[in-house]
Amino acid sequence: MTTPHNSERESMEVDVVIVGAGPAGLATACRLMQLCQERDLELSVVVLEKAASVGGHIISGAVIEPTALNELFPDWADLDAPLKTPVSRDEIFFFSSGSRALKVPEWMAPRTMRNHGNYIVSLAQLVRWLGEQAEGLGVEVYPGFAASEVLFDADGSVMGVATGDMGVSKLGERKPTYEPGMELHAKFTVFAEGCRGHLGKQMIERFSLDEGKSPQHYGIGLKELWRVEASTHDPGLVVHSAGWPLSEHGASGGAFLYHLEDQQVALGIIVDLNYDNPYLSPFDELQRFKTHSAIRPTLVGGERLSYGARAISKGGLNSLPSMSMPGAFLIGCDAGTLNFSKIKGTHTAMKSGMIAAETIAELLHSGDATSAKHLYEKNLKESWLYPELKASRNFGPAIHKFGPYIGGAFNTIDQNWFRGKMPINITDTKQDHACLRSASEVDPIDYPKPDGVLTFDKNSSVFLTNTNHEADQPVHLRLTDSEIPIQINLPKWAEPAQRYCPAGVYEILEEDSKPVFQINAQNCIHCKTCDIKDPSQNITWVVPEGGGGPKYPAM
Repeated sequence: MTTPHNSERESMEVDVVIVGAGPAGLATACRLMQLCQERDLELSVVVLEKAASVGGHIISGAVIEPTALNELFPDWADLDAPLKTPVSRDEIFFFSSGSRALKVPEWMAPRTMRNHGNYIVSLAQLVRWLGEQAEGLGVEVYPGFAASEVLFDADGSVMGVATGDMGVSKLGERKPTYEPGMELHAKFTVFAEGCRGHLGKQMIERFSLDEGKSPQHYGIGLKELWRVEASTHDPGLVVHSAGWPLSEHGASGGAFLYHLEDQQVALGIIVDLNYDNPYLSPFDELQRFKTHSAIRPTLVGGERLSYGARAISKGGLNSLPSMSMPGAFLIGCDAGTLNFSKIKGTHTAMKSGMIAAETIAELLHSGDATSAKHLYEKNLKESWLYPELKASRNFGPAIHKFGPYIGGAFNTIDQNWFRGKMPINITDTKQDHACLRSASEVDPIDYPKPDGVLTFDKNSSVFLTNTNHEADQPVHLRLTDSEIPIQINLPKWAEPAQRYCPAGVYEILEEDSKPVFQINAQNCIHCKTCDIKDPSQNITWVVPEGGGGPKYPAM
């Protein structure tokens, strides 16, 4: 079936279009252009990015293993890549309360959580640098253009994407500023939108890319960036913790505190989205984490600079969909190539894109696009990426299925003693959105009020994300049935969207003594949690106008 093209839209013919200027998408673009130079080829490569600037929507811890970067740019240090803080040491804790901490001896910590040779970075800064390298190699990078639609050829293969129309009102009417989107027709399309990508989600369903795979599992990662006193700053220190505060509510996940350069620390919490208490608020769990006696002293006297949140894929190899489809590839976090046995995955996401680039170059050279799936899988399995993902295949599922203590013990044995080669394949078939118990089965959680010094409310936090959307545009958070939030979610689960959203997008208000579900779409920081965790699967996240959303400076 051919997509009915809009006659008002202009079209542009390119060789490769990449959706998303994150680490995976830009690694794809850079590797393609390097291959062009090596093989004396000429390719037109376009990268579309929905953020107003490259890196503007990027948020991650982040500790980066430079494996993929070493391959892509062996001279990255000479090119002034923003990897300035090598990891000096690791500390891992189990928190059993807000004041108790058990430091895990190095020999007990999973081998893959040791970070010697890695760097603490701002992933947003690294992505901006990658964007500069891509443009220097001849890639056309277009920030502020959101790919909103996939285009299909007559044979059903992907033939490109279209950017969204601009200047459409909430009611769907054309405003004086109306501009139709543009169609980009490509020989190959690469989807690198990040976790739970709007178009990638559609492609997984259309081409049954996840057939025979375990359901994908997710977490929500929330992060703050602080500038702290020199006396409490320890550049290169990497701290990870498990247990409290999440364990107090039966949830799993972990938290981190990374000491960067310039007296800055990045701290955050990752909450596995299979939690079962509908009253749990990931945002408030982050605020509680900062009050722990092992964390608070670092922050006292400091200043909070930034805040943000993003969903992350955690299923690993068991949930990895097929990454090739007719005319297109699915890479990076969108496919779930992150390796969470290492609590880091930028290098694996980048490598998945580099493999896609090498596959595309081979296909264009041979002229036989029908071998794309076989060739990508062959290239994947012959690279270091596949054995790394295979060795970590049980890490996330073990935590999801058995919890942080039994699951953590299993992972220590699996990673340290067996190097990920235990003849066991753990699967967890229950999807995250189906895990909530009814509100009547649990007690509400009474979170402490923020003090405005160490802990904060959502509104002041969202202010730090610099989020903005054109107010008069169609709401990009679509309800399949507008009655479900009040008629089903509210009585059964106390409408958990009020709490799992880290930006205060969803509220229950009262009008004429009746509850009303309100969507504050302008607050949305594009974390995609609602698309994942809504227990009725009633919310679909789609792209707003290009350029909207957060504007993270250095997350």
